Amino acid sequence: MNNLLEQYRVVRKLTEEICAPLEKEDYVVQPIGDVSPPKWHLGHTAWFFETFVLLPNLPGYREYDPQYNFVFNSYYETVGARVVRTDRGNLSRPSVEDVYSYRRHVDRGMEHLLQTDQLPSDVSELIILGLNHEQQHQELLYTDIKYILGHNPLLPVYSPQVKVSQSQNSTDEFLTLEAGVYDIGFEGEGFCFDNELGRHKVYLQEYRIAQNLVTNGEYLAFIEAGGYRDFRFWHAEGWDWVRQKNASQPLYWHQMDGKWMHYTLAGLQEIQLSEPVCHVSYYEAAAYAAWKGKRLPTEAEWEVAADRFSWGTRWEWTNSAYLPYPGFTRAPGAVGEYNGKFMVNQMVLRGASVATPARHSRKTYRNFFHPQHQWQFTGIRLAE
Repeated sequence: MNNLLEQYRVVRKLTEEICAPLEKEDYVVQPIGDVSPPKWHLGHTAWFFETFVLLPNLPGYREYDPQYNFVFNSYYETVGARVVRTDRGNLSRPSVEDVYSYRRHVDRGMEHLLQTDQLPSDVSELIILGLNHEQQHQELLYTDIKYILGHNPLLPVYSPQVKVSQSQNSTDEFLTLEAGVYDIGFEGEGFCFDNELGRHKVYLQEYRIAQNLVTNGEYLAFIEAGGYRDFRFWHAEGWDWVRQKNASQPLYWHQMDGKWMHYTLAGLQEIQLSEPVCHVSYYEAAAYAAWKGKRLPTEAEWEVAADRFSWGTRWEWTNSAYLPYPGFTRAPGAVGEYNGKFMVNQMVLRGASVATPARHSRKTYRNFFHPQHQWQFTGIRLAE
């Protein structure tokens, strides 16, 4: 079996394994616009391979259902109209069984294509992009499933086998990086997204960056000190967000019978003070840093220092707006819509999280979200 076919099978299998603990009713829920129903993720990742790989490159391939382009297109203007994102929860049809049948149909086509002798390099590269795209949706499945179940009044368990505790030390220890010119951005062999390309030089003043992430216990001190009630620590937009949401703690935190509890994929559990804080917005991360008399690192500072600390349990907010690197150009066609069109009004996160699939992280990976979002597995690393 060729390596690309093996990779394809492994990735596709994991997507369905993530959904295996769900009840059928869980597949269609959409509590908020930013969360997509698990059924939609399953269909969208199949649609990506059908639309961009099979239809242009496998002679005789039969499209499963012409309506699925409308149903499962996410944001690709190039390939036509689509269901409005906030309406994905209205898709009682196609059924869950139909979506799994769709995946089987696409898998048969991909198996046929991947057994072709001397697959053109551009097609291979597109398939690798599709696999990385599906891995992104695997992480989104975890985050969206957690939001769906974590907002169910019964707070049901997704899986009791999920490990939720990752104890660590406090953020007292800092690394010092000397002032100088450094290179950032992807280089070398292997896959990366287009927004990582354009390796370039940056000048950094001397700075210090925490070896560890901020813990629940440290963040709890911010809450108990009235951090959510003191405008001095917040950006103006962040303070508006606090007041509009009546925010007072990270997502999934609940005070019950005098104890701080939080919803996890393994169910409701008492907060472990030594665990890295999770599910905080950029606004909260920046406010906590200001309360501590520190700041968030820039993405360049984070990348330059990344080999000197442990990372990968939380996506780490940086103080960098999501902007193109020097020389960035969008690819022609629909693939060019993948990253470049989102380079406005979003903040960069670095690292990976406990929900990130294996071998889907790099120190040059540039994740990005709007500053109000909490539903990703986000955390805080301080700098000064």
